[in-house]
Amino acid sequence: MKYIDAEKVKNNMGTRLILNKTLKSIFLLATLFGLIVLAVLIIRVLTEGLSYIDLHFLSSKLSTNPERAGIMGAILGTLWLMAVVVPVTMFLGIGTAIYNELYASKGRFQQLIQTNIANLAGVPSIVYGILGMTIFVRALDFGNIVLAGGLTMSLLILPIVIVSSQEAIRSVPQHLSEASYGLGATKWQTVKNIILPAALPGILTGTILALSRAIGETAPLVVLGIPALLLPFPGGIFDKFTVLPMQIYYWTIDSSLVDEYAYLASATIIVLLIMLFLLNSVAIIIRNKFQHRY
Repeated sequence: MKYIDAEKVKNNMGTRLILNKTLKSIFLLATLFGLIVLAVLIIRVLTEGLSYIDLHFLSSKLSTNPERAGIMGAILGTLWLMAVVVPVTMFLGIGTAIYNELYASKGRFQQLIQTNIANLAGVPSIVYGILGMTIFVRALDFGNIVLAGGLTMSLLILPIVIVSSQEAIRSVPQHLSEASYGLGATKWQTVKNIILPAALPGILTGTILALSRAIGETAPLVVLGIPALLLPFPGGIFDKFTVLPMQIYYWTIDSSLVDEYAYLASATIIVLLIMLFLLNSVAIIIRNKFQHRY
């Protein structure tokens, strides 16, 4: 019988406990540091920008005069941008996920597609801006209009939607689809009536969180040449536009010349955070509702 050194085992246990406590302390400090930095940023933004938010600021056009400047054009531009991004992303993203997960033949080619989609999710956003400028602005000659910006943002978040939708479809218990086939349902009837409703909470949550990223992105729009000064209100997807992140970007730059622009940028950040908070709240409500049902 092999002899077990009790003292050695005790020392190893003590070393592991010390290592465990040390790592827990490091992770706790890292979390606290991030929360403190976030709290400082939010407090500063609120103190500088809250007093500038009023009806005039929310309903007026952009202006070179800080006292008369408003963000209605940027709000409408953001909404029109989402009017393009939402249907394109959901149709292509969810459709691609359904095909890859339920219809595509398993093999090396399918694995290659899966790997490339996962890799595309980590590509820097400015690369998608260059792609959008090359295809939509120059090759198709759209110009810097809402449609070009929306299609570029759709390319940016499409891999995220595909991956999250596939994970949601995989999480559906297999016995549900098998029971559907056993009752004589076709594959499409099973997908439409069983798999998609059960996977809907995960699909919608991932999609809305991806849309939240699209709302806050600036780099692709900068590459597209989206302006931010004295634009008329956009009235459709073929109009020129600006969005809230672009307005924050330009006002932050101009704050080096005029201090008031820093306060306007802070106020715009607050409006953007409220929009993101509402969007994420919708994701949580939808997820909880459908999880309760299925």
